[in-house]
Amino acid sequence: MTVLELPEEVYQLIAERARRLGTSVEKLVIDAVANLLDPSMRVKLYLRLQEKLLRDAEELNSKGDLVQASEKYWGAVSSLLNAVGERENLPHYTHRDLKEIAIHLTEKEGDKEYTRLLSSAETLHANHHHNFLGKTSYDAHREDALKLIERLKRYLGA
Repeated sequence: MTVLELPEEVYQLIAERARRLGTSVEKLVIDAVANLLDPSMRVKLYLRLQEKLLRDAEELNSKGDLVQASEKYWGAVSSLLNAVGERENLPHYTHRDLKEIAIHLTEKEGDKEYTRLLSSAETLHANHHHNFLGKTSYDAHREDALKLIERLKRYLGA
């Protein structure tokens, strides 16, 4: 991994913006950089980000850090939905946009699991902010997030 150093004041501004948008600093910066790339490169960028976030999630999960792992799994899901949005020329900048991409896939593929699994993955995102899931419930939502990740990767041919 390459490290980018920023003045603390700049980082804090970015972190505050990411917090208000309900995303990570890493994803906010990547989304901003993605706007400088052509669509096919943006899809590749989102696919690579998903791979990193999923690795991070699995590592945090193995260490028992369910709160941080929750957000990494959500990040992997949202990165794949961003890739679908790019490929299909759909907006993918807000949480609502991501939900609408899942609805689009449900209609296009005739597969209601996209929206159901996304709702379950959203619970992991909420868990990151509120830490309310016990291990058994967390595991169920994690399994759904992993199912959605695999489903989205198949859809994208990744």
